[in-house]
Amino acid sequence: MTPDGLIIRDAQTADLLAVRALLVETWHATYDGLYGWQRVAEITNAWHSLENLTAQLGRDGGTFLVALVEDEIIATASARVEPDGAALVTRLYVLPPWQGVGIGRTLLQVTLACFPQAPVARLEVESQNEPAIAFYERMGFFLQRQARFDGRDDTPNTLLMAKRLFAA
Repeated sequence: MTPDGLIIRDAQTADLLAVRALLVETWHATYDGLYGWQRVAEITNAWHSLENLTAQLGRDGGTFLVALVEDEIIATASARVEPDGAALVTRLYVLPPWQGVGIGRTLLQVTLACFPQAPVARLEVESQNEPAIAFYERMGFFLQRQARFDGRDDTPNTLLMAKRLFAA
């Protein structure tokens, strides 16, 4: 059951420090056992820097959302339109203490609703992140193919998943 008082809104510049902290905490909780603390720190410093997060605010053809309970940012999601019109979910993270109570489901639904013309939604998920894979399957996503993010042995091996949407 989604918690009372959940607010989902567009991310703002003032949110970015909290979003970065959320991403770092969630990545370490999820991936330290797979890649080690140091490699996870390198990835989060590169992918989730304040500069990168700032560049994603107000991006045309995209959305960058935060979920709050009592003014605390507890989750974030972002997505953008691909050249073929698909909605590409680029981020969906919920702080570990808030996982399993419906926030991820609600945030994903709101994120996808931002793309009413998209015929399909796509995303990438780390191939060893079994809880996330199970979550996306429950949300109607299916496996398209497997890929390695950048060819390095110490970076995520991803599954590309998709879900048919019913565009108007």
